[in-house]
This record gives sequence, C-alpha cells and structure tokens, in this order.
Amino acid sequence: MKYETVIGLEIHAQLLTKTKLFCRCSTEFGQTPNSLTCPVCLGLPGSLPVINREAVRMAIKLALALEARINLKSIFSRKNYFYPDLPKGYQITQYHLPIAENGRLLIEVNGIKKAVGIERINLEEDAGKSLHEGFPDSNEKTYLDFNRCGVPLLEIVGRPDLRSPEEAVEFVQNLRTLLQYLEICDGNMEEGSLRCDANLSVRPAGSTEFGTKTEIKNLNSFRFLARALEYEASRQIEALEKGEKIIQETRGWDASSGRTLPQRSKEEAHDYRYFPEPDLPPLLIPENWIREIASSLPELPAAKMERFIRDYQLPAYDARILTGSRWLADYFESVARVSGQPKQASNWIMREVLQYLNERNLPPERFPLPADSLAELIKLVENQTITITIAKEKVYPEMVRRCAEAGDLPADEKKKISSPNLIIEELGLKKIGDEQELQKIIDEVLRSHPGPVQQYLKGKVQVIGFLLGQVMKATRGQADPGKAQALLKKSLDKLSGNGGQP
Repeated sequence: MKYETVIGLEIHAQLLTKTKLFCRCSTEFGQTPNSLTCPVCLGLPGSLPVINREAVRMAIKLALALEARINLKSIFSRKNYFYPDLPKGYQITQYHLPIAENGRLLIEVNGIKKAVGIERINLEEDAGKSLHEGFPDSNEKTYLDFNRCGVPLLEIVGRPDLRSPEEAVEFVQNLRTLLQYLEICDGNMEEGSLRCDANLSVRPAGSTEFGTKTEIKNLNSFRFLARALEYEASRQIEALEKGEKIIQETRGWDASSGRTLPQRSKEEAHDYRYFPEPDLPPLLIPENWIREIASSLPELPAAKMERFIRDYQLPAYDARILTGSRWLADYFESVARVSGQPKQASNWIMREVLQYLNERNLPPERFPLPADSLAELIKLVENQTITITIAKEKVYPEMVRRCAEAGDLPADEKKKISSPNLIIEELGLKKIGDEQELQKIIDEVLRSHPGPVQQYLKGKVQVIGFLLGQVMKATRGQADPGKAQALLKKSLDKLSGNGGQP
C-alpha cells in the first residue's frame, strides 16, 4: 500500500523589538543569564503586563504580507502548564481569538506552485531557557536562564497542506525570507529566533481522513527539518505495515543518531486550561492604523522576483536566488544600476559573491565589497580595459581581500581601498592592446611550439585554440583576446603562404 505524508508546521518567530512583550526589559541576545528580568516577566505578585505597541505593529505587517484576516479585536489568554523555565506557571498567548487568521503562503517545489494555508497568527511571550550543559555539575543539575521570558514571539500555525519534506523546507525558507524582508525577525535558527515544530501523520494514498499525528519539536535548521520529517514518515509507515498503532506524542530530533525519539504524550488544548488573561484588556486595532501599516510595506519577495525577470531580463532561477535575501536583492540592484549591466551584475553575484559567502558560511550582509566597487570592475571589463580573466583571477580577489581586512571601515573608505583602477595600476594589469607588443609575443609562441604550428598548417585549424591559450599565458591573461586571435590567425596564414617558413 502506498502512503501519503501530511505535514503541518508551527513556526515561532522572535520579533526584533528592543523590549519585551509586556515590560521594558531588553531583548538583547547573549547577555549574562538572568540579567534582563523584572517583576513583570518573572510574574511576581503585584506586577501588571502592558502590551508592546511595536510588537503589535510587526504582527500586523506579517498578517498583511500573508493575506490574513486581521481581527480588529483579539484576546490574550493564559496557557497553563508547569515547566521549570516558566516562572509564572503560565504563558500569555492568544488562542480563542488571535490577532490574525486565514492567510496563505505561496511555495514552489519542482516547478509546481502551491498556496499553503495559514490557520492563525498569534502574539505570545517566550519562556525561559533550561541549560543542561556547560557547568561542572551539569550531570546532576539543570540551570535556568530567565532572560528570554517575555520576549515577543509570533506563532504562525500552518494548515496540514504540506505533503513532503521538500515542501516543508520550502515553506519555512519562504516564511523566513518574508520575515526578513519585513524586518521583523532576523530568522536566525541557530540562535533560536526562528523555531519550527512539525506535526506529521501518514495515511493511505487517496484517503481523506487524517492519520494519528506526532509532533517533532524545535528543529533548528533546514537540514534537520528535512531529515526529521523523512525519518518520522518512514517510521510511521513501517509501524502501520506491521499492524501497529501510531501513538499521538511529542518527539524530539536526535541529530547524532538520525532518529526522532519520544519525549512525552501529546497534550490537547484542554490540558492547558486556556482562559482569558485577566490583567490585559482586549486588543483593539483601529482600521486606519492597518491602512497606514499597509502603505509602508516594502516590495515583497514574489513581486520583486517578477520585477527582476521583467525589468532586468533575468532567468527565473537567477531572480529567485537574488530575491531570496533582501540584502542580496538590494546589492544586485545597486550593482546593476551603477554598472548599467544587469545580466553581468547577476552573473558576478551568482558565482563569485555567493561562492565567497558559501565557502565561509556567511550571511549575504557579511559580504565585504561595496556594490559600487563591483560595478566599477564590471564596467572595466565591459569597456575592455581588462580581460574577464584578469578581473576574476587578479583584481576581484584583491578587492575583496582588502575590504575583508578593513573590517568595519565605513563604506566610502572601503570604496577607496578597493578601487579596481587603483589595483590594476598597482599590479600592472592593464590589457595589452598594442599590436607590435602582441606580435612579438605571438612570434615567440609560434617559435616555441613548432608541433602545433605544423598541425595547423596541415589543416587541423582547431589547434589555434591551444596557441591562443599560450599567448594568453605568456601575457598573464592581459592580452586583448580579440586582437590576439586576429594577429595569431594572420601570422599562421602568413606561414602557410610561405610553406611553413617564418
């Protein structure tokens, strides 16, 4: 029997506010444990929460981008459960009436586009963090850091519309890109500012009923998300083939063994005893505020991709990669505008720039070379001041090296030290276009390679490619390829007319 995998994702995105959701404590990451707390986020008696307006604005931005219905009135609830890193014994969240519902996110896998439903978007506070490692007595004790308590989160609950790990990864990647475009979450999965839980079940192909689902918690990378879903689907199918029942439970991904492992039985909504938060009034959102936020939204990834294809005549693949990061898209447009060569700008970024970033595992915004400098290099190649070989092998690496070593130097200063004209002059890399100089080098190459010359004279004309390569090698790539080839052919034809004699 063939089975179908059914996947629904729950994403928690930490908002880029300076303060927490219900108090003025800082949200800064990596500070001394328990140094960013107060009576409100610790839930001490007598403290009262006050909603962070900026967090609400960010939630509205995402709701608009996901085409969700924004509820003009939403309610905060208490989600009651006991866990050591939850000092209040409950979490303030939204459940019965969230800030937004019924949205959608477009994905594309193997050329097939699909709209994935968004059930709801909730505002909620984060819990603290349990520290199980890094202390002398970690084998006996767990330490608690409450700095994260009260940090604002958006919970994005997707509908069970995904049918493969590939679709799930595409969904999270697209959502992460959208959050970054909106500048409301940095999307850093390693630091926990974007966390993903997956609900997965399997059912016989063609069935419309859902199978028993399991939840896989805190998948902190795209690779782990894909591997965990692949393993869990295989595990459930194998169990069903043996006639076993699937238990509804929460499981964790163990990267070292490549398996999901049971953690606890899956809670139902009634287990949390949700009830309206008595210390917070209903959240009322004015319609004119929504219109104001909508008018300030940036160009979103899908629209930007279509514009890149239409206005810059880029292939869909290039446009998709370039718009996968707002920084990279802006960088491309700057290079294209200054150089006047959008296709060449795309080629350089897709190859050299991304290669630099991938080799060092860096995010796009850490690329050190200013856009104007790369644009100037492209112009020098286009106007034939230097060859593409010299640009890629000599000038560009030196430009990037100087900027990387300059660290946090202002962009204007980096432009000065990475000027391609300056580097070309310093290294003596100008293209050799003087015909007399080129002819001397060609004559020497022909004298040094009598075998290939005789092959050419006997009709093996393709050997001219080898001889041209030797000319380029002798000039360290600085010869004008067009002039060099024309002079080389002229010299070989002259030898042919002289019976092969110089």
